[in-house]
Parts: sequence; C-alpha cells; structure tokens
Amino acid sequence: MPIFQPYRALGYITESTPFSVQKRGQDVYVTVSIGKAWQIYKCGKLQLTFVGPPLEKNIRALASRRDVTFAAYGRKIGVFNRAHQVATWEGHTGKIVQLLVLGSHLLSIGDDRKLLLWPLGRPDVTEPEAEIELEDGFQPTTIMHPDTYLNKVLIGSEDGRLQLWNISSRQMVFQFDGWKSPVRCAVPSPALDVVGVGLADGRVIVHNLKFNETVMTLTHTFGGPVNALSFRTDGRPLLAAGNGNGMVTVWDLEKKQLSTVIKDAHDGPVTALYFFPSEPVLMSAGADNSLKMWIFDQEDGAARLLRFRSGHSAPPCAIQYYASGRHILSAGNDRAFRLFSTIQDQQSRELSQGHLAKRAKRLKLREEELKLARVTGFAVSEVRARDWCNVVTCHEGDPQAYTWRLQNYVIGEHVLRAPGGTPSPVRAASISACGNFAVIGTANGRIDRFNLQSGIHRGGYSEKKAQFSPAHEGAVVGVECDGSNKILVSGGYDGRIKVWNFKTRKLIASWPVGSPLVQITFHRGNGLIAAASDDLTIRVYDAAAHRLVRKFPGHADRITGMCFSEDGRWLLSAGMDATLRVWDVVAAQLLDAMKLDVPITALSLSPGMDMLATTHANRNGIYLWANRLLYLGTTEGQALSSSEPRQVRLPLVSADPSEEPDQNGTGREERDGTAGAGPSDRQQPPTLFQDAPHITNEGERRDLPGETSGRGPVQQLTPELITLAMLPRAQWQGLVNLDVIKERNKPIEPPKKPEKAPFFLPTLPSVSGVPQFIAAEKETEGAEPSTGKKRAPSRVLKHSSDDDYRSEFVRRLHEGAESGDYSPLVALLREMAPSAVDSELRAMEIVNLDADVSEQEDDVRDVGALLDFIAHELAAKRNFELIQALLNLALKVHGDAIISIPQLQAKAALILQLQSESWGKLDQLFQNVRCMVGFVANTQQ
Repeated sequence: MPIFQPYRALGYITESTPFSVQKRGQDVYVTVSIGKAWQIYKCGKLQLTFVGPPLEKNIRALASRRDVTFAAYGRKIGVFNRAHQVATWEGHTGKIVQLLVLGSHLLSIGDDRKLLLWPLGRPDVTEPEAEIELEDGFQPTTIMHPDTYLNKVLIGSEDGRLQLWNISSRQMVFQFDGWKSPVRCAVPSPALDVVGVGLADGRVIVHNLKFNETVMTLTHTFGGPVNALSFRTDGRPLLAAGNGNGMVTVWDLEKKQLSTVIKDAHDGPVTALYFFPSEPVLMSAGADNSLKMWIFDQEDGAARLLRFRSGHSAPPCAIQYYASGRHILSAGNDRAFRLFSTIQDQQSRELSQGHLAKRAKRLKLREEELKLARVTGFAVSEVRARDWCNVVTCHEGDPQAYTWRLQNYVIGEHVLRAPGGTPSPVRAASISACGNFAVIGTANGRIDRFNLQSGIHRGGYSEKKAQFSPAHEGAVVGVECDGSNKILVSGGYDGRIKVWNFKTRKLIASWPVGSPLVQITFHRGNGLIAAASDDLTIRVYDAAAHRLVRKFPGHADRITGMCFSEDGRWLLSAGMDATLRVWDVVAAQLLDAMKLDVPITALSLSPGMDMLATTHANRNGIYLWANRLLYLGTTEGQALSSSEPRQVRLPLVSADPSEEPDQNGTGREERDGTAGAGPSDRQQPPTLFQDAPHITNEGERRDLPGETSGRGPVQQLTPELITLAMLPRAQWQGLVNLDVIKERNKPIEPPKKPEKAPFFLPTLPSVSGVPQFIAAEKETEGAEPSTGKKRAPSRVLKHSSDDDYRSEFVRRLHEGAESGDYSPLVALLREMAPSAVDSELRAMEIVNLDADVSEQEDDVRDVGALLDFIAHELAAKRNFELIQALLNLALKVHGDAIISIPQLQAKAALILQLQSESWGKLDQLFQNVRCMVGFVANTQQ
C-alpha cells in the first residue's frame, strides 16, 4: 500500500494565458489559467473563490459568461458549469488562439484560419452553428468586438493586416492594410469607432475604423512587443500598454505623451491588462506567476500597488515546514524568500528585503537587480521568534549569511560574516535548539558561531589552535546542532563527519565516510546523522556512539533531499533519478518508493507527519502529499516486496474527487496515458479524502457530489476512532445553551392581535412546525341502509391509529429501533435547528411520574427509544459532538423520569458505561499529547 498520495499544489496564481473578466452584480471576477486548470478570483480582495478541474493539455484561451467557463486546450473547448464539465466542443483542426463571447454565441479562432460560432445555452451541441474560413496567408492572432458594431468582429493577423467580419452574414466587411508588424492585441476604446492595436515591434496604434485613419501612434523606447492594452473609462483619457519586458506604460491620449511607467510591474512579460469600469484601478497579469492591481491616486499621476497575489516566478529550491505545519518557508531561483500558508492561501506572502523600490528608483536600477542572490539553504527556529531574528539564510556566492525576522516578515538587522581570512561563500547554516546561536559553514571549510540577538561572532570550530583555521579540508555541506546544545555535527566535501563540543568548540570525534558528502541531516531526538555522498548511498550514524548503524543504497542519481520524520523512525530521500524513497530506520528496510515525472529538488515532512511537501525541477509550485498511514490509524508500514518504484503523478492544484485509484494506486490517466507532467496533471486525490469534505485554497468547505448544504455525513475511517459530525458549532452547541438563547431572545412586548384574522385551513398541531392540513375523512365503502347512498364524510377528524399523530422525529426514532439503522434519524437531526430538537424532546416528556407505568406506556417507550439511539451512536463512535449535546439535553428534560422508572435506569447505566469508555480513550490521548509537549519543551530549554 502506498504511504503518500497526491493531495494538492500550492503557489500557482496565473500563467501566460490572458485572463477573462466579467462583472456579476457589484462584484468583478477574473478567471485565470494555471496550466491545465483554471481558477477564479474575486477582484475585491483578490480572494480565490473557485478552482476548476484539470484538463488534458495546457489552456490556451479563456472566456466566461455567468456560471459558465470556456477553456480552450489544444483543438478542443471545454464547457464548464461551475466545476462540472458539461460539454466538449471539437471543430478546429489546429490550435485555438482566442475565445470571445459575443451576444448569444461563443467565437473561437484558431491557427487553422477558421472562425467558429458556437451557440450559448446549448452545451449538448457537438458541431458549430457556423464556420468562417479565412483566406490563405492570413494567420489570425487576436479577435475583438468593436463597441456598437452589431454582429461584427475585428481580426488581427501575423502579417499586420486587420479584417472586419460580419458573423451574421459571414462576409468580410473591410480589410485594413496594417502597419507592417504582427498584431499582438486589439481592444475597443471609450470613443466610438476607435480601437487600440498593439504591435510586435513595440508600437501602439490608435485607429479609427470608420474612416480608416490612424489617430495617433505611440512608440515605446523600452523594446519588446505590446502584449496587452486597456483604456481607462473613468473620464481620464489614459491607455495602458503591457510590454514583453515586464513594464506597463501609461499614455495620456490628450497630450499624446507618456504619463507614467510602472517599470517593475512584473518579472516576466505582461500578458493581460484591464481597467475596471469607472475606476482608476488597473489589473495586470504576468508570466511571473502574479496577479496585481494598481491604483492611480498619486498627485503626479503615478500608480501604486494596491493589492496582489503572487507565487514563485522560478522553481523553488529549498523548503521547510514552520509553525507546526501551518506554514511552509520556501526559497526559489527567482531570488525570493516566501512564506506559504497551507490553510489560508491569502496569508501567503514574500518576505521583505527592505525598501527595494525606493532604492531602485533612486539608483535608476531595476528592483530585481537589488535583491539578494538566490537562497541555497536556510535554517529556522520557532523558540525565540518573538524576541529576535529566527531565520538564517545562505545565498549563492555570498560570503555573508542573512538573518530574518518572521514575526514581521522582514529581513533582519544583523548580517553574519566570518571575521578574518579570505571571504568564502556560505554553504550551510543551523540554529541552536535554544534559538540563541547561529552556526554557519563556508566553502573554504570554516565553521563559525554567532549570537543571533546581537549578531556578534562567538568563535570558530577547528582542530588546530591557529586562529581562523578551517574545520574541514573542503567545503562544509552541512552543520547541525543537537537538542541540548551539547554537540555540533558537521559534514564536509572532504568525506568526513565531525562531532564538536558546542560550548568549548573542541573536536570530540571524526570519521571518514568513504566518499565526498553532498548533504547531511540530523535528528535531535535520537541523535542520528543521515549522510548522503557521491556514491549514491545514504549512511546513518549514531552521533553518541560514533559509528555506522544503517546503510541505504538504491538511488541511481545524485541525492537532492533528505529529512527525518518527527519520531525519527522514517528517513525520506529524493534524488535526480526522480524517485522518492521512504526508509524504515529501525527495521533497516525500504517502505515505499515512488517514481515521479520530474526530479524532486527539496522536501520537508510536517511535524505531525500528516503532509509531505516537495519541490520539483522546472515547477514553480510546492506540492503536498498526504500520509495515508496516519489516517488509517497506524504510522508503521510494511516493507516493499520489490524495490522497483511505482509511477505516480504530481498533485493537482485542488483535489479531484471524480476518480478513485485502483488497487495498484494508479488512476485512469496513468493506465491510459492521457496525463502529462506539470502542476495540473490529472491525478486522483488521496483515497482518505474521497468521502471527506474538500477544502479549497481559501479554507472554504466544498461538498462532495451527493451532499447537500455542506452537511453531508462524514465517513468513519476506522471503528476504533471517534468521528465528529462536522456540523457548525452553533448547531450542536445551541442544544446545550438553549435556555440562555431563549432568555436572550425573549420579546420585550407581547404580540399584538391582528384586526382581521386571515382565512386559514384547519391544521393539526405539529411539533416540527410544518403545517399538517386536516384532510377530509375517507368515504366508507358501505352505504346508508335506508337510502342506499354513500355516507357523507364526518367533519370530526377520526384516526384509526395513534401513529398518525407521531412527528417525523418520533417516527424515524422507532423505525431505527426496529431496523437497527438510525441513519435516517441522524440525517434529520443534522438538518434540524436546536429549537426544533428541544421541542421534539419536550413533547415526549413524562408529566405525571406518580401515575402507573402502564398508563404512560407510550411516553416511556419514546424516551426509551431515545436512550437506545444515544447508546447505539456512542457504541459506534459516530457524530460524537452532536450526540453529546443531545445527551445533555435529554438528561435535562427527562432526568427525573430516568431516575424514577426502572426500565429507563438500565438504559442509562449502559450509556454511562459507553461514555466512560469514550472519554477514557480521549483522556489518555490528551495525556500523551501533554507529555510529548512537555518533553519537547524541556529538551528545548
């Protein structure tokens, strides 16, 4: 059984495909592409609201209309009603270039020189309603609809020409000669008959279609093609243009001159621009995986960044879990240091490196040029995070290590640099368990210790007495501190592992590995050192006994990442052979081996061992994998019968519950070969999440198919585990505090009697509140003996059985007692309000406890059935918090009756026994957690 299953990917915002914007009511939504999937942001706060399902190929064009999203991938168009793909339209013989919603049609244009018209509102169609064939040599690049031009579209081409077509008559109205440069974009302007055209040579043409005259030509001196244009519509005649070098230039159309330039708008080409209607706000998207909003509220007309969402624009190379698994620290090749939230995606952010924008403007440089070099490794500690800097980073080719203060998300005030000697790049860093000291290792073999609070150098580690002598003969590849500040472990490219006295900085032990080391990791709990060397073998040493204890060969290429599990039983390793291996350190065996499409460059296992985070070559995201064994009630796996890795696809941006893995852990796309590599590859989510509520990037609950109102039952993983009902807290807590709620909501004045009572139908009293109308009495089969006519129905309602007076709650209660299946009753309880449940229980109340039990047989039977239901659910360990609240209310209402009636006393005794067992297990679990927390706190001190 596989240990880790794909869960989801973090850090994907947008890619190079232009976005689609639509306004619904007062809100504006933007649909962006993230490779093979799409997602929707609410522009008010750039809040992620929806993530679409994955497709077979990368998305090339997007369009949206109300709840329907159109995504062009390859030669197909996927039609989605919210998250469900309702149709796939195929008609093009080449790749689709752009989509356009016009009236009641969707227009698609491709590099096969075809313009197809698809009817909206009819997803069942399989063929286009009309087809327009463009002439040979006219290669379309963009399509737009000029305002007020009925049934007409303007098509730009690769040779610079533009053609105006009537899609109703399917005739070309006019052809514009163009400007001898490929057309990259075209947008309508607020002025009638005027459009803006962006060319590949950097020019922007403002052209009048009616008179075929060029109003003005705006030439960029910054170079690069004009990929996006947008006119401002709030009264100021401005035109924004996005370049291929990441700049956004804003032109004043009245003065025909440049108004302002946003130099570092994006680190890559600008792919789309959009001025919000009647607002001075511009939204831009770039190929650097970012979506930004700019507001023009400065006195000089310049724009400032209003809000943005961004991820790594280049693949991350180092990651580590932080804050008990709620965040992930990530360093990328884009020279950015980021903090990602695994729960609320809006909390993800880039750590500030100072006032780079102001410095870049003063020095007339790009902001990117002032950033620190690429981070090659870092160390983090949570112990003294509120007191001083708690992160130390190593940068490529930089002889200094930099400190960071995570509490404020900024770079620290101290820079750590080894004194004396020849400056050498820092290769490794570590922070002591107490959080007071940082240790760095350099490329020339030196190891130095610094105080994090003051940044002062506190000595170096060396075997020789000479000052500033190296600790290793080669570069230091890793340094690690133990949990009690007694020893320091270091490994060097000279192939030796050394153990130092942390305080006195003297050498305790040293031994050769037999091959140059490339990476080491240390577990502070058990004192084991895992060392990866050039011979592709992982060796595990005991730091206290100074000897080799385990040896794990298996990787076929350079090892790129290793980490221990929190309990020290597992060692995870990854290499350039694109495999991930899980080793059982205690049993000295391989537990799992996965073969991926792309190699892993870094990995980190969460402190709770529930999630594994990985980064990959040529991938800008962070990929999360779920630990199946943890959710199955055990953390111990079985050794593989074969060391051959199993093929696994990368996780998606969001879990897709539509497919389940087969017995071998592979999905349909793996067997059919329909999926490709990348962030949006089709891959089934972990089996443990198949029937559980899905959580989006914003922490919002999504219902699975078959659930209603987000209140579907939660599947019990194992019978031994206590399972919650996962209801809103107010729903089950309202049963406990109902008296307080009623007192607080008591009306101040009595209700007034209406002057004229409305006509009403006679109804029966109902505890549930649903009116039950009195039906006419059924006609009898017989007739009057004297007249021979049928008897007239009586006006007095007569029932043949007391069952007709039972409420739905009591009826399901007794049906469950007879059949042993209480699921219909549980479903009803999940939908009922606390006041309705209270009314049902009080309707069963036994009023006269002194009367004979035989006279109250029905009431006793109802209360007994209620106690049987509570005992049944306690034994099954399901809906725990809901049953606890229901038991609290039942004892409050029927407590006197339970004490007085022997039949109910026996049922209450059974409930007491089940309660003691359940809470006993929970108390034992909480005690273990408290002991573990106390142990960790003591070791850190």
